[in-house]
Amino acid sequence: MLAKPAAEIPPGQHYEPKWDGFRAIVFRDGDEVVLGSRNEKPLTRYFPEVAQAVLAAFPDRAVIDGEIVVATADATRLDFEALQQRIHPAASRVTTLSLGTPAAFVAFDLLALGTDDLMSRPLAERRTLLEDLLPGRHPDVHLTPATRDVDEAQRWFEVFEGAGLDGLVAKKLDLTYQPDKRVMTKIKHVRTADCVLAGYRVHASGDGAVGSLLLGINDERGLLQSVGVVGAFPMARRRELFGELQPLVVPIGEHPWSWAAHEHGERTPRKNETSRWNAGKDLSFVPLRPERVLEVRYDYMEGPRFRHTTQFVRWRPDRDPASCTYDQLDRPVTFSLADVLERT
Repeated sequence: MLAKPAAEIPPGQHYEPKWDGFRAIVFRDGDEVVLGSRNEKPLTRYFPEVAQAVLAAFPDRAVIDGEIVVATADATRLDFEALQQRIHPAASRVTTLSLGTPAAFVAFDLLALGTDDLMSRPLAERRTLLEDLLPGRHPDVHLTPATRDVDEAQRWFEVFEGAGLDGLVAKKLDLTYQPDKRVMTKIKHVRTADCVLAGYRVHASGDGAVGSLLLGINDERGLLQSVGVVGAFPMARRRELFGELQPLVVPIGEHPWSWAAHEHGERTPRKNETSRWNAGKDLSFVPLRPERVLEVRYDYMEGPRFRHTTQFVRWRPDRDPASCTYDQLDRPVTFSLADVLERT
């Protein structure tokens, strides 16, 4: 079941934090566990510790919707970058990562219990059943906090971001579970930032169109760091951009994200030139002289980069690229992940 975006928290509903992880529907039938992803590719082999936690915490037969998450080493906030690294083809590496950066499961909906299909039951009933099943049964299986108080939900929206959460989800109390339908509401933080245009990736259709623009922000040393991309343009605009940007193309050796910078450990896009999710996907880029500035809309930062793909707002010819620094960014208040989970 999916969510549609909204600018404000709707009144009179059931509210939960929006977790920043891998959405997963977990199936347990006796000794068999399947962690199913949104794109229907099983996640089970990548998270053996979650499968073991499910065996310890779930009832013998159940289907539960939720999120697989990884916390930082100090367990204070979510770490999506570490979670992404868990998708690895080598079994030995999967085992090592499961010990070094273990994942947990946060449950937020009960779809089946025993032989009963609960998807046609109202959310309020499903939530009550889920609360009876999970609390305290395993340290790596959590029940998401929930409230019906819109003021409390607003407070969560403001402070939980400090623990790495992604906003709020609102659900009507009589809502049945409707797969592939956008019948929930998600409320996310929206901010803008001025970024340096540092390069582009060619569109998948071939040469002559821009796929995405690569964004940079200067750190305290004045070095340009890779922070994300913007890519939602109509095809006609993608072709226009390709032509407009050709005069800015430079050899990689003359670019801030040269191989020398990459080898030195600076944040460049080069380490991601092959995709962990799709080995055949080309993520190399065309370097541009870092002379143009654009304003983008984003939801929040994950460490030094934008967590999600940004949205183009406008060009900023009035801005000097050197002025695009991290100081402009809104930082959330610090909040502990443990304090979020204790609210179940």
